[in-house]
Amino acid sequence: MPSAVLHPMFDRQILRVVIGSRAYGLDGTDSDTDRRGVFLPTADQHWSLDGVPEVLKEDPIEWMAWELQKFLRLALKANPTVLECLFTPLVEQATPLGRELLELRTVFLSKRLHATCGGYAEQQFAKLRRRTEARKPINWKHAAHCLRLLATGAKALAGDGFPVHVGPHRDVLLGVRRGEKSLEEVDELRAEWSSGLDLALRNSPLPATPDVEEVDAFLIHARRLAAKSKDLP
Repeated sequence: MPSAVLHPMFDRQILRVVIGSRAYGLDGTDSDTDRRGVFLPTADQHWSLDGVPEVLKEDPIEWMAWELQKFLRLALKANPTVLECLFTPLVEQATPLGRELLELRTVFLSKRLHATCGGYAEQQFAKLRRRTEARKPINWKHAAHCLRLLATGAKALAGDGFPVHVGPHRDVLLGVRRGEKSLEEVDELRAEWSSGLDLALRNSPLPATPDVEEVDAFLIHARRLAAKSKDLP
């Protein structure tokens, strides 16, 4: 663990996980360890005039955490980064309430994933093409990240959870990240994997929208626990 002094609210984390290349199976010897978490303030902190931050960041050491309500809202919108926190196999800390949150994770999966995974990838590839036209260098790691989102979104829409590890796509994505493919070849992959995402949407067993009522009940449950005791639930 880093020796840096963290914001005291990091001590209120109910869940802390590792995402990024180490969770994707794309890490190397020089890869950072990207830690993400969810924190629940005490009732006094939540009710005070000062309030609590929605997001905590410690950039030099790649740590970040969301306040529970903010995290849940993002998850309901099918934010891919937030969903990765719920499905990553690398869980470093989970309190009893954190484990309840993990058990709730499939509730957040819906057909909205097509827009968030596919839409983001399309926007980013458009930027990559503009950079090429302007004769600017391409961030191949970012290109691989966009492809990974298309593959993950397709698997999720097919009802396979939200797979974080890239599995059989590892070698292809590593090749893209190392710049071993031309932009035309990468764009062909994008088109192929985008079609797979569209097909997965048409056949998806997921609901059109997530179960907001169940998530709201969980948040109220968490707030009641925080009001009942200052101990981390």
